Amino acid sequence: MPRIIEKELSYKLVGILFDVHTRLGNRYQEKYYQRAVAEALKENNLKFEKELEVDLKYKDAKIGKYFSDFLIEKKVILEIKAVPCLLPRDFHQVLAYLKARKLELGILANFRSASLAYERILNSDLKTRIDTNS
Repeated sequence: MPRIIEKELSYKLVGILFDVHTRLGNRYQEKYYQRAVAEALKENNLKFEKELEVDLKYKDAKIGKYFSDFLIEKKVILEIKAVPCLLPRDFHQVLAYLKARKLELGILANFRSASLAYERILNSDLKTRIDTNS
């Protein structure tokens, strides 16, 4: 039977995101949600790195860099947004982070909507497991 990638960790993360959104609402700048999420991750004893540099490479040459919001437990990229709506570029951004880090799962969360909007993003380059919402 197919299984959800990082099921327990991703459920815990989404619960944290919902809690932050419930407590703060949808009116603040992205940096405040990032700070609140960092505090909640600490409270939940989750290991994380924030504002993590991700190299953009062409073949073996470094041609640029990105900064991802969070790497949780060295397994999941978490990207925080506070925008009217998520755009395709936001999804592509998380996918680029996943590919650069050779990770399977990213979570993209938008705090600006009336209720938290989030998406699980899978790195299709890694076909070791199958993800399903069922």
